Amino acid sequence: MSKARDIADLGAVTSRLDTVGASDGALSNRNLIINGAMKVAQRGTSTTGVTSGVTYVADRMPFSLSSLGTWTLTQESDGPDGFANSVKMDCTNADASPAAADYVFFFHRIEGQDLQQLGYGTSGAQSMVLSFYVKSNKTGNGTVGFFQTDNSFKHQSHQYTINAANTWERKSIIVPSDTSGVINDDNGRGFEIEWALNSGSNFSAGTLQSTWTALNNTNRNPSNLGIGGSTSDYWQITGIQLEVGDTATPFEHRSYGDELARCQRYFEQELSFDGNSGFWSGDTTGSTGYYMPISFKVEKRASPTIVITGENLSNFGSVNSTVNSTSGWRPSATSTGSNTSAYYRCQWTADAEL
Repeated sequence: MSKARDIADLGAVTSRLDTVGASDGALSNRNLIINGAMKVAQRGTSTTGVTSGVTYVADRMPFSLSSLGTWTLTQESDGPDGFANSVKMDCTNADASPAAADYVFFFHRIEGQDLQQLGYGTSGAQSMVLSFYVKSNKTGNGTVGFFQTDNSFKHQSHQYTINAANTWERKSIIVPSDTSGVINDDNGRGFEIEWALNSGSNFSAGTLQSTWTALNNTNRNPSNLGIGGSTSDYWQITGIQLEVGDTATPFEHRSYGDELARCQRYFEQELSFDGNSGFWSGDTTGSTGYYMPISFKVEKRASPTIVITGENLSNFGSVNSTVNSTSGWRPSATSTGSNTSAYYRCQWTADAEL
């Protein structure tokens, strides 16, 4: 993108933000997407042999698959100018003829309370614009879908086009507002964006929906790219931005620390035995009341699911329970004797994803 175009876009967005009431036309906090530059990958930078279920590489970016080939997911050190990272979905075992119910989707989900400025359900409801960079070996038309989760998954689907193979291209899609829409002011799933990589006829036999309509699954992927029909197929994405208005502005870059903290609202892990995290030591008394309070680095969206791994116990028989809240958790250990030196250490994850 040229410097002249950047300046023109900044002028346009400043004018637009002033129009919708942003103080002084401020350009910060435009992007409603968390981790749109694919910087944060707490769970690891590569996952191989994916054949089903929901899998994360970059935080907040679930890959959902049902019986459509085998995939490797990676955080790549590759992106368009200005981006150090992207996420790549690479087909390693193809399915050239997906069954009707098969699919490959890539998602992002947003809390309802972070979307109240859209004014859905009022006469002042605001439109949005989605922009992103995409690269693939395949050219042709693909589908992006949008869902109002609190409104029976009321749905839109729009087409974008990959014009050149193996080349980063920026796409933008305007999402019309909904004066009768519903986005609850809570910590639940208020809005979803879905990129369809491939699917069977249950999802691709319908038509594009340019306005908000009742969900019909056949309309979720009518412009089917068919990624996964060959082991040469891959699909890469970065620079995802969703903002109020109808003008796609330059991507809002945030620091790694800022993006990590936003991601840790939904997922946090401790994989080290260093320090006090997941650690208790001292003399046992035969009591079962050994509680080890552990505070989260960031308040969670909701009480998370705690998964404990890598336990290392001395003179403790077991961990009785995990009591958790949005601010922290505590395992309770059972002693095997009294007046003996003991310690308990563990690795853990806390998952509060939408």
